Amino acid sequence: MAEILNVRTVLHGHMCCGVGGGADGFNRGSARVGNTVARFECVGGIDNDPGAVRDFSRRAGVAGTVLDLFSREQYIAFHGREPPIGWRDATPADIRAAFNHRRPHIVFMSPPCKGFSGLLAETTSRGPKYQALNQLALRCVWLLLEAYADDPVELILMENVPRMAVRGRALLDRIAALYRHFGYGAAETKHDCGEIGNLAQSRKRFLMVARHLEKVPAFLYEPPKRRLRGVGEVLDRLPLPGDIAAAGPMHRVPSLQWRTWVRLAFVEAGSDWRSLNRLRIADGQLADYGIAPDTDWRRGPYGVNAWDRPMGVVAGRTGPSNGAFNVADPRPDFGHAFGQLGVGGWDQSASTLINIKSPGQGRYAVADPRASAGRHVNGKYRIVAYDEPSNAVIAASTTGNGAFALADPRCTWGHGSHRNKLKVVAYDGQAATVTGADRVGSGACSVADPRPRFVGDGGRAAFQSGGHYGVTPWADPSNAVPGFAKNNNGPWNVADPRLDHEPANDAGATAPALPAPDDRLVCVIRALDDTWHRPFTTLELAALQSLIDPDELDPTFTFDGAADSRWREGIGNAVPPDAAKAMADSFGQTLLMAWAGETFTLNSQPIWVRPFAVAASIDMPQQPEDLAHG
Repeated sequence: MAEILNVRTVLHGHMCCGVGGGADGFNRGSARVGNTVARFECVGGIDNDPGAVRDFSRRAGVAGTVLDLFSREQYIAFHGREPPIGWRDATPADIRAAFNHRRPHIVFMSPPCKGFSGLLAETTSRGPKYQALNQLALRCVWLLLEAYADDPVELILMENVPRMAVRGRALLDRIAALYRHFGYGAAETKHDCGEIGNLAQSRKRFLMVARHLEKVPAFLYEPPKRRLRGVGEVLDRLPLPGDIAAAGPMHRVPSLQWRTWVRLAFVEAGSDWRSLNRLRIADGQLADYGIAPDTDWRRGPYGVNAWDRPMGVVAGRTGPSNGAFNVADPRPDFGHAFGQLGVGGWDQSASTLINIKSPGQGRYAVADPRASAGRHVNGKYRIVAYDEPSNAVIAASTTGNGAFALADPRCTWGHGSHRNKLKVVAYDGQAATVTGADRVGSGACSVADPRPRFVGDGGRAAFQSGGHYGVTPWADPSNAVPGFAKNNNGPWNVADPRLDHEPANDAGATAPALPAPDDRLVCVIRALDDTWHRPFTTLELAALQSLIDPDELDPTFTFDGAADSRWREGIGNAVPPDAAKAMADSFGQTLLMAWAGETFTLNSQPIWVRPFAVAASIDMPQQPEDLAHG
């Protein structure tokens, strides 16, 4: 007999919805308590970007709403001008209309994070423009709570960058107070979208969870954590980059300057631009490496085949200078058989004596141990130890005539002899006496300062630590994909091992000239690790965010607009759908339990006792000092 299941619909809405990654993931959510299962349905989304709303509408299955959630004061502070004619402040009624006058059970919001991001300088984040942007989080919460004051939303989730817990501390305290006023308990936590969504990127995020205390008394169960996958596990399921016919325009390889391709080729996988510091440069040129076009002549003139590798086709033209028709033969034991300039040991027999027997034509030299004989007895340039007697003093007693030099241990050379010249004092050490000569070269007048906060450095410190020109190994996860991901501003390149190891070129092709440094092109340089170091394509970034399924590609698919920069911004700002689904599963189960009147039930999944989970089970007191240093 078939089991009869009771289906409960969980309605979810989204504020600052972006391209709809969160809504997509929530739509795929699933939960079950007893014979009751949850079905997730999106009631709408709100964003001020028309292009993002069009993407949201296609992904969420419901029309989104273009709505500016700024107050007039915030609009002026952010844009530096008055709003256009016809603009007005959003109201709680607008929120209800955007959600098609249906009350959601869960609202997920991801307000702009630029003002909280560590990529923005602290002084800049405190300016009126970004303070207005930060205040949008508080305004979103207020509008939502007022919109459903008579019938509160059960669960409200706000996601952002982890630094919000520090830079937005005062703002979060105000939001928590607002929640308490409307009957909610709230808590803050940090989680990794990559771990709960089984992604190939580590995407650490801040999450504030508010639970209406009267409506939701149940525990929250933890979604399983899974390992972070390597980028190759995702990208290997996509066609090779540049295959527009199979994967669409988002899979085109960015056109970079020739000098940038060369830089990427010499960056070690897993490292960044700092790899280039290890290259030896002479007269402005690479001293130990050369770059040449991969044309027909590269396929083996004077080429030497490894002993354990197959060789190419044997042709009629098989001389050593026109192909790889030589071999590295490990079998000959040359030893001293030929031994040009060879030196025989004193206890070894000599080679056969022939009529040509100079040292340069065989092993016709000997290591003679009788070196104490002859003129060396005189000890020319010999140095006498301090505790030894000297030779007899003679009339010719210069250093070149005998042992008339001394190893004197009494000198003050060595450690401390230069009175600490160029010495760097430890930060917790003591300085040398301050003298009138206070130049760095005059003594210990330098300090190892551990306070590397270089204010006003023109961005150099950020460049040092930003991973510019970073290359991600094929087997490693990527960093969190941001909206600005480019080849030169972070680790947004990959060491792709899927190279054609025998490039097909026309026989006899003329070697082309190498491009000029500023020429923009798409090219393949075989890096030192025998991989192609190249930028991630836009489609690959979308796959890392789980916004597209590599196994179900539609070559006509793009996000709204026609520019990669626009697409990448939407991708980077999106909530990964796979991570959103994991959250939806857990929150859906909590709601089913609450609706069934359960406050606890046995379950194979662990109860979420970390702050993220406690937010949906108890009214957790805020601990700002812990969050600021967590």
